[in-house]
Amino acid sequence: MSRPLDGIKVVELGQLIAGPFACKMLAEFGAEVIKIEPPETGDPLRKWRLLHNGTSVWWASQSRNKQSVTLNLHSPEGQDVVRQLIKNADVLVENFRPGTLEKWGLGWEELKQINPGLIMLRVSGYGQTGPYKDLPGFGVVGEAMGGLRYLSGEPGRPPVRVGISIGDSLAALHGVIGVLLALRNRETLQGSGQVIDVALHESVFNMMESMVAEYSVFNEVRQPAGSSLPGITPSNAYRCADGKYALIAGNGDSIFKRLMSLIGRDDIGQDPRFAHNDGRSAHAEFIDGVIGEWASQYPLDYVLEALSEERVPAGRIYDVQNIVEDPHFKARDMLLESQLEDGTPVILPGILPKLSETPGGVDRAAPTLGQDTEKVLKELGIQQEQLDVWKASGII
Repeated sequence: MSRPLDGIKVVELGQLIAGPFACKMLAEFGAEVIKIEPPETGDPLRKWRLLHNGTSVWWASQSRNKQSVTLNLHSPEGQDVVRQLIKNADVLVENFRPGTLEKWGLGWEELKQINPGLIMLRVSGYGQTGPYKDLPGFGVVGEAMGGLRYLSGEPGRPPVRVGISIGDSLAALHGVIGVLLALRNRETLQGSGQVIDVALHESVFNMMESMVAEYSVFNEVRQPAGSSLPGITPSNAYRCADGKYALIAGNGDSIFKRLMSLIGRDDIGQDPRFAHNDGRSAHAEFIDGVIGEWASQYPLDYVLEALSEERVPAGRIYDVQNIVEDPHFKARDMLLESQLEDGTPVILPGILPKLSETPGGVDRAAPTLGQDTEKVLKELGIQQEQLDVWKASGII
């Protein structure tokens, strides 16, 4: 079955999360991704989180469908190989600190002379321009600067971090969108190649909804609100009789009336003060208290079943065990059974987005370090004798 990005060749110079996650998505939809890694050590992600036989199980998901080529990018020979790869590449993805590729003679001005149609995705903490561009910036810094960290947590308590590297992943998604737009421009509108400049903090900031507009008009600094969603009522987590929490989103006007009817408070549901969200939000503490009192009388399963019968959006809080055991995840192919290098079974996340006619797929497992080095370099015309010399000197 054909895929949307069949025939697109991507060179990945990224490491860890943002750049590699973007390339993972491109590879799942048909792009040929050649991942460049440092000899001997490889991408640091190979050693992140829990390791099996010395390699992170995260690697199995992040690097599936990719080819691994080891190259010492500090060496002139390694830099020259990158230039040769770029000649026939459609996309280059990198997430080094700005200026690093320029130092190696692999900046945009040099590479576009080699391949004018090249699309170059550059992901960094603060972007390629501006007063902070030279500062190091990981996802945690971008999440804080973009406004997310300030809003996370309970009022009056230290801000908490989301339990994953959400800033890196958001940057990757923005990068993929940019690559697809640039490919569209190049191939349909006869445009040339171009640079896509993605900053971690801006990718987070782009998710901040009305925060800036509210500040500019009302001088309102949005504050952390725990499990609720300020200005949207009711939308909160409510403790049930068994100590578990029900997430209830009854913030649609008609949904709110059904919710109030269910909990025996038609008086509130029919009150014109609460007919629309602005009125409800002005009395959010009162409404949350009423819903919380009802939920506290029943176990979670009963609460969710009752809400479902009244078509009120609600759910439970899932941990990873809940996800893996949930039939809906399985029915939608979001839990893919695979194997690690030694045959150990592993479950990996499914492929998104879901396309009806040209879906993504997994054609090969994540590569071992340098698994494809000789094959790829021989395709460039480099002879075995030269490869042996380079291997002995640490270039590959």
